[in-house]
Amino acid sequence: MNDIKTDHTNAAWHARRQAATPRGVGVMGDFFIDRAKNAEFWDIEGRRFIDFAGGIAVLNTGHVHPKVQAAIAAQLQRFTHSCYQVVPYTEYVALAERINAIVPIEGPAKTAFFSTGAEAIENAIKIARSSTGRSGVIAFGAAFHGRSLFAVALTGKVQPYKAGFGPFPPEIYHVPFPCHCSSLEDTKKAMEHVFKCDIEPSRVAAIVFEPVQGEGGFNPIQQEAVLWLRQLCDQHGILLIADEVQTGFARTGKMFAMEHYGAKPDLITMAKSMAGGTTLSAVSGKAAIMDGPAPGGLGGTYAGNPLAIAASHAVLDVMQEEKLPERAQVLGDRLVAHLKAHQAKQPRIADVRGLGAMVAAEFVDAGGAPDADLTKRIQAAALKRGLLLLTCGVYGNVIRFLFPLTIEDSVFAEALGVLDAALADALA
Repeated sequence: MNDIKTDHTNAAWHARRQAATPRGVGVMGDFFIDRAKNAEFWDIEGRRFIDFAGGIAVLNTGHVHPKVQAAIAAQLQRFTHSCYQVVPYTEYVALAERINAIVPIEGPAKTAFFSTGAEAIENAIKIARSSTGRSGVIAFGAAFHGRSLFAVALTGKVQPYKAGFGPFPPEIYHVPFPCHCSSLEDTKKAMEHVFKCDIEPSRVAAIVFEPVQGEGGFNPIQQEAVLWLRQLCDQHGILLIADEVQTGFARTGKMFAMEHYGAKPDLITMAKSMAGGTTLSAVSGKAAIMDGPAPGGLGGTYAGNPLAIAASHAVLDVMQEEKLPERAQVLGDRLVAHLKAHQAKQPRIADVRGLGAMVAAEFVDAGGAPDADLTKRIQAAALKRGLLLLTCGVYGNVIRFLFPLTIEDSVFAEALGVLDAALADALA
């Protein structure tokens, strides 16, 4: 019996959730969403929230964008599923063509669609191994690439993603990520150590990295490091994979974050904001590399779902028509300036960093050590006032900002005011 309308309070549904679902599915909020519009949502008790989480970077075009909603509704009237590998549909091919035309890939590109970011990563590794005939993969500390077994093996954060789930697939190696907290020289030495002690370069299929680490703390990679990785991969015949699951689709002020770095990867993974909240991911890459696997080696029953494909076409239209990459840069600059003004007066804010609208603030205690408790207090103080924020970082001491890029200026300003009050409250 479906008694979904029996209870009308968050507390009642929270108790039902705890009884019905496993604790391994961690849930931050003790409230339940009822409806949403652009950068705002309301819970089942009618409380309003400003959404600076965006479903973890999925809603760059906001909640229920009218054009995305209309595209899904139109497709719903035609068909919802055929399995592309059984009965193909033109919209899949047309979307692949559109993405091939904009991805920062050298030469002709091809694209395959999947369902989740983890699937995209797993398939990118399959493509790399098939194309090169090699097996080794190198990733970075503090990386996040997904929760499936191979993806979590690539992930460089133990809690909560790897603890208790091993052993993991072999021939995966990690080196320090070259960002604000680790030098490129450290990365080079670690890479040399891997090549000397663990696996020869001629057996490495791919090096995979996030242009801006997401879960790891919103750490932008150093530009010099990207150029070095490109050179290193060219030298040894290794494929360079850019994981743009979180950075893609205008978040960093460009359609893809790799456009900031002056070097092009061989493969790019994408998901999250590419389909307006529907389930879609993709791998794009050089055509010859993408053709490595034999027919049947790639795909999935739901891969490239028609409703999600329709949504993604609409997202690309909105990105262009509303100039969302440029909007991301404007909003990101505004937020960085606002946070830096706080940082100038408050030493507990150790760093403000980001690329475009992928911005974060890092918090420390009086002795300069990572302060996860303070970060949680700020998050809680903001939530109490109706502003939804997310934390991240290996030490849990970073607040990340993932508002929809379509957010109205008035709502954005309101959110910054709430953030000011939350900071003052938590830092008092």
